[in-house]
Amino acid sequence: MKQYINRRIMIISAAAILLTAVFCTMAYYRVFREEVMDNLRICSKMIPINGQIDDDRNLRRYAADLYDDNIRLTLIRPDGSVAFDNVAQVKDLDNHRNREEIEQAYKTGEGSSVRLSETIHRTNYYYAILLRDGSVLRTARESYSIFHIFYRALPLIILSAAVLLVICYVTSRRLTMGLLGPVETLVNNMDNPQYHSPYVELDPILSHIQQQHKDIMEHANMRQEFTANISHELKTPLTVISGYSELMENGLVADEDIRKFAGEIYKNSSRLLSLINDILRLSEIDVTREEDVETEEMDLYEVAAACVESLEVKAESLGVNLSMEGEPTTIQANRDMVEELIYNLCDNGIRYNKPGGYVHVFVKDKSMCVSDNGIGIPEELQARVFERFFRVDKSRSRKTGGTGLGLAIVKHIASLHRASVSLESQPDRGTTITVYFSDK
Repeated sequence: MKQYINRRIMIISAAAILLTAVFCTMAYYRVFREEVMDNLRICSKMIPINGQIDDDRNLRRYAADLYDDNIRLTLIRPDGSVAFDNVAQVKDLDNHRNREEIEQAYKTGEGSSVRLSETIHRTNYYYAILLRDGSVLRTARESYSIFHIFYRALPLIILSAAVLLVICYVTSRRLTMGLLGPVETLVNNMDNPQYHSPYVELDPILSHIQQQHKDIMEHANMRQEFTANISHELKTPLTVISGYSELMENGLVADEDIRKFAGEIYKNSSRLLSLINDILRLSEIDVTREEDVETEEMDLYEVAAACVESLEVKAESLGVNLSMEGEPTTIQANRDMVEELIYNLCDNGIRYNKPGGYVHVFVKDKSMCVSDNGIGIPEELQARVFERFFRVDKSRSRKTGGTGLGLAIVKHIASLHRASVSLESQPDRGTTITVYFSDK
């Protein structure tokens, strides 16, 4: 990152230096042109011609002086032919009537131009004034082109550029260290909630990263705890099944106890199967995204009634009265998931109840409420009941075959449907769980 920033700064600096050199050369050349043209104008107007040249000797005397100052003097007749030139032979010169500065002089009284001379093959500046007798007096001076000026200044430009690049390099390194130093310190203090970045602009990023880091650590801890719980939950029924099977295989069980041992093996096998099914189901829901859930319009009351009907036998066998009331209400949801959610809530109400207790289901206005008068949940444990493998009464849960995953599945299904879940409970007085389905 540092090298990338330094490299970019150096490239920008080099480009800026080069462009500055080019623009400065162009600006200097423009000033130089204007100065040369002003000198020619002054020089032309200082020649005492009184509007015409009628003394060839005076003209030659002034031309000689101008020649010493590297100024070319040319007199052009009205027809465009050259009458005098202090540099070239008159007979070798062509007609000048169509020259740009000559045409301007005939139109406005004076004219100027800059071009490459066909005679001496150098870039010349020309200034011409119209005389009273119709002839034109023109002065000219050689000058260097912009490329020649740039070429002559190139060594100085290179030296200046080298010095500036060294300065830019040192400055960019210090600037980069100053900018990225706090960022590196920030990276090393991700786990420190007391750390504050020296840049206010980094505070939102730091807070977001720290929150993400916290979420990742919590998720990692949850997965670790989940793995440990799975190992423990699977180990218990497997140990019972293995132990009883070994005793029966070795003939260490009396005939009258075989039925009892077989019953224990069956019960733990069923518990193990339920546990595996719930784990697989929870893992499947974990990787399901909300946009992947296939939904349909369905009557929540109708689905709840079907679940209640399927659990009536189980409720009756445990001495629990299962009832339902409400009215039809339409929601947009996945039917299988909603059936699973309602089944788990009702099954929990039956499982953690007492003989003579009740479980009541009420459906209305896109919401469903499951109430019971079972063992209840202490207030300090209510925030954890939707955690995986959490049980309020572990001994009762294992006795009734609970896996501790039912409410975790409920929470995940509700989340996939943007539904909210609320819980109210008091120990020994019962629990009420309400699910509110929102309009997608």
